Amino acid sequence: MKRITLVAAATLALAAGSALAQPAADKVKVGLMLPYSGTYAALGTAIENGFRLYMQENGGKLGGKTVEFFKVDDESDPAKAVENANKLVKRDNVDVLVGTVHSGVVMAMAKVAKDNNTLLIVPNAGADAVTGPMCGPNIFRTSFSNWQPAYAMGVVAAEQQKHKTAVTITWKYAAGEESVKGFKEGFEAKGGKVVKELNLPFPGVEFQALLTEIASTRPDAVYAFFAGGGAVKFVKDYDASGLKARIPLYGPGFLTDGTLEAQGSSAAGMLTTLHYADELNNPVDRQFRLAYAKTFKLQPDVYAVQGYDAAQLLAAGLNAVKGDLSKRDALVKGMESARLNSPRGTWTLSKAHNPVQDIYLRKVDGNANKLVGVAAKQLADPARGCRM
Repeated sequence: MKRITLVAAATLALAAGSALAQPAADKVKVGLMLPYSGTYAALGTAIENGFRLYMQENGGKLGGKTVEFFKVDDESDPAKAVENANKLVKRDNVDVLVGTVHSGVVMAMAKVAKDNNTLLIVPNAGADAVTGPMCGPNIFRTSFSNWQPAYAMGVVAAEQQKHKTAVTITWKYAAGEESVKGFKEGFEAKGGKVVKELNLPFPGVEFQALLTEIASTRPDAVYAFFAGGGAVKFVKDYDASGLKARIPLYGPGFLTDGTLEAQGSSAAGMLTTLHYADELNNPVDRQFRLAYAKTFKLQPDVYAVQGYDAAQLLAAGLNAVKGDLSKRDALVKGMESARLNSPRGTWTLSKAHNPVQDIYLRKVDGNANKLVGVAAKQLADPARGCRM
C-alpha cells in the first residue's frame, strides 16, 4: 500500500509539473457584440468582415492563436445591452469583447467590461465617455471619439469655408449630441455661431418639420449627424426639400460612409470629415481595399477599417506575450504601445486608449469619399474626465 501511495504521489507530481509546463491555451475567445439587424446592420457586418480579413492575412490566427468566435446581435438596443454583454462575458467566458456601433449600447458594454475586468475593444461607437470618465486599463478603441471628426469639421466650416452661422441636426442620443457639441466647439472657436440645435428621437426619420425649420432659420451651413439608413433618408430629404442648393450640408463621415450608392446624386459634392477616406493611396490601404473587395465582393468603408484595426490591436497585445493570455498586464502594455500600420495611415493610442490620428477632409465624388486634404493632423481626443 505504501509503495502504491508513493507511486500515485509521484504520478500526481509529474502530472502537476507537466501541467505547469504546458503552453497557454491555444485559443483566444472573442465575443462579437455588434448590430446584425436594424439600422446599423451593414455596419456590424463590415466591422466583422474587417476583423476576419486581418486574421485571414495572418494565417487565420491572431498572435499565433486560433480564434473562437461568440456572436450576439445587440440590435442597437441599449435596454438589452447589459444582458447581451453578460451572455458573452459570464456564459461564454470570452477573453475579449469586441463591440459596438451604437454609443448607448457601448456605454453598457463598458460598464460590464469594467465590472468583470474583461478586455473591451470598441471598433466604432464614439461615445466620448468611453475614453473619458469611463476610461480604464482594459478598455480600448480603434475608431474615434465623437468629438474628433466633429471638432475638425467645425474648424473647417468656419476657417476654410468662411461660414458665420450654422444649424445642427441629429438623433437625440449620445453619439449625436456629442457630435454636434464637438462641431460647435470647433466652429465657435474659429468665430462661427451655432444658432439652433435640432434633434429627433433615434432612429426616427421624419425630417420634414425640421427641414422647414432650417429653411426658416436660413443659416450659412448645416451640420448633421446620422448614419446607416437614417443618413440615406436625411441626405435625400435635404436635397428634395431644395435646401441643398441654398445651404451647404456638412457632417462627420458617417453621413456618407457606406451610404453613397443609396444616396445617389443627393450626396454629390458634400464635404465630410473622418479618419479615413476612399483611396488614401498608401500601400497598406491599396492592399486592404483589393483584399477586401476580392474576399467579400464589396468595397470597404471606415467600419471595415475599424474592424481590421481591432484585430490588429489585439494581435499586437498577443504578440507581446507570445499568446499567453495569463500575462494580462504585459498584454495590455503591448496594446498601449502599439503603432498600427493601418489603411487609414499610421496611428497610436492616447493615454486614455483612444486613437491619435489624422482627420481627413473628404468630398463626395460619385460613389467615393475622395480625399481633399488633412483637416486635423494627429488629432487627440481631450479625454475629459479620464483618471487613468
